[in-house]
Amino acid sequence: MAHLRSRRRLALAVPVVLSLTASLGFLPGAASAAPRTAATAQTAEGPELAYVVNAKTDRHTIATVQQAIAEAGGTIVVTYDRIGVIVVHSANPDFAKTLRTVPGVQSAGATRTAPLTAAGTTDEGAAQYLTKEEAAKITSASATAGDSEPLEADQWDLRAIGADKAAKINPGSRNVTVAVIDTGVDDTHPDLAPNFSASQSANCVGGKADTSYGAWRPAKPEHYHGTHVAGEIAAARNGIGVAGVAPNVKVSAIKVADPVNELFYPESVVCAFVFAADHGVAVTNNSYYVDPWLYNCMDDPDQRAIVDAVNRAQLYAQRKGTLNVASAGNSNDDLDSHSLTDASSPDDSTAVTRTVDPHECFDVPTQLPGVVTVSATGVTNAKSYYSSYGDGVIDVAAPGGDKYQIPDTPSKNGRILSTMPNNQYGFLQGTSMASPHVAGVAALLKSAHPWATPVQLQALLKAEADNPGCPTAPYDGNGDGVVDATCVGGKRVNGFYGFGIVNALRAVK
Repeated sequence: MAHLRSRRRLALAVPVVLSLTASLGFLPGAASAAPRTAATAQTAEGPELAYVVNAKTDRHTIATVQQAIAEAGGTIVVTYDRIGVIVVHSANPDFAKTLRTVPGVQSAGATRTAPLTAAGTTDEGAAQYLTKEEAAKITSASATAGDSEPLEADQWDLRAIGADKAAKINPGSRNVTVAVIDTGVDDTHPDLAPNFSASQSANCVGGKADTSYGAWRPAKPEHYHGTHVAGEIAAARNGIGVAGVAPNVKVSAIKVADPVNELFYPESVVCAFVFAADHGVAVTNNSYYVDPWLYNCMDDPDQRAIVDAVNRAQLYAQRKGTLNVASAGNSNDDLDSHSLTDASSPDDSTAVTRTVDPHECFDVPTQLPGVVTVSATGVTNAKSYYSSYGDGVIDVAAPGGDKYQIPDTPSKNGRILSTMPNNQYGFLQGTSMASPHVAGVAALLKSAHPWATPVQLQALLKAEADNPGCPTAPYDGNGDGVVDATCVGGKRVNGFYGFGIVNALRAVK
C-alpha cells in the first residue's frame, strides 16, 4: 500500500457500524488547461512505463513534441496544452533520454520505476473502526452535552479549533467547494451525500479525467482514506454521525489512487489539479505525497520532470483561484535540515536507502511554491509524534491526532473520528487528518471573503492562527525519554507550528 502521508497516510481508524517551497523557476504561464488526447503508438522493446514530457506551451512546440513522442515509440495519453504537460506511455527504454534532446522540451522523465499494471497518502497506522457499542456510548455523551451530532462528543478536534462554535455563526457557503484529491470518496455516506458535488468530481487515475457517474468512488472499501478526509472537511450537521469543520460547504472527490496498489502517480495528480481548477474548486486537499519518490531530487532527470509537471499543474490551479493545502508528512522529518534519510523510495519497486537534502529534493506537492504546508497536533496542542516539521517550511498546524495525547472524550481516543465507506465511522491519525482541518477553515474564510485570492486566503489562515510557541522542555513525542525533534523559531512563527494552529471561529468572525 502506498504511503498516504507517513508518507501519505497519517491516519489510524476505529470503525463504527451505524446505519446511516522552494521557488522552482520552470513554470509556464497558463490560462485554460483543457486536455487534448491523441494516440500514436509504436512498438519498442522493454517494459511499458508512464512518462511526463514538459514542454513550452506554444502550439508549434506542442505539435513538434507530439511528433517526436510518436517517433520515439510513445503513445500519448493526454496533452494539457496550457501548461505544456504531456502524459505518455512507452516501452522504449531510451524514451525519456531521447525526448530531452527535442527542442522545446524542458524536462521529461518516467513517473514510476515499475512497469504499468492493470495507482501515497499520509495517515499513520491502521484504521480503527467504531463499534456499535462505542457509538452508543458516544451518542449518549453527545446528547448529555447538547451536541447536535450523535458522535460529536468524541470530536475533540472541532473544539480545539473552535469549529463547533463557528458552525453556529457561519457553517460555510454553498458556493464554495473543497476537492479531496485522494483515494476516492464514498458520496453515498449519509454524512457526505448532502454536501457532495458530483459535477466537480472525477477519476483522474492514469492522467485523464473520467467524469462518468460514480467514477470518483473508492476502488475498494479499504481505500477509506479519502472518505475520512472528506468527512473532516464537510460532514453535514444533519443529526447523523459526525460534523465537519465547514459543514455547509460542498465537497468533491478527485480520485488519483491506483486501484491496485493505491499509489498516487504524478500524471494522476497533474490531472487532478487541472480538473479542480477548470471546475471552479476553491480549495484542494492533498493528504499524500506523489509516488514513487518520497523526495524528488532535482539532479535526477526523472524526478525533476515529476516536480516540473506537478508544479505546473498546481500553479495553474492557483492562477485560476484555487488554494492548495497539503500535509507535511508522517516521518517526523525536519524539512529544513540539510540531510534526511529516505529508505522508502522508490515505493513501486525496490526501495534504496539514500541521503537527501530537502532543500534540493522535494516532497511533492507539499513543498511546492504557494502550497499551504500543514503539520499535525494532538489534543494538548503539542506536535504529533509522527508529524514532519521545519522552520520556514510549515505554514500552519491543525489537529491530526496523536495516540499519546489522550483526550477527555467518551472513547479516550486521541485520533480523529470521521466518515468511512459503507456508512461507517473510524479513527485515523496523521498529517493526512491535519490538512483537511486547514482546508475546512480555508473554506470558511472563502465563504466569508468570496473574492479572496489563494495568496490572500493563505495570509488569513496565518494571521488568524494561534501559535503555542516552541515547547520549553525537550520534545519527546512518544514519552520514551528520547528527544525526538527540535523546534526552531519564536512565538510568532516556528518549525513545529508555522504561524500557528488554525482557528475556525476567527475565520467566520
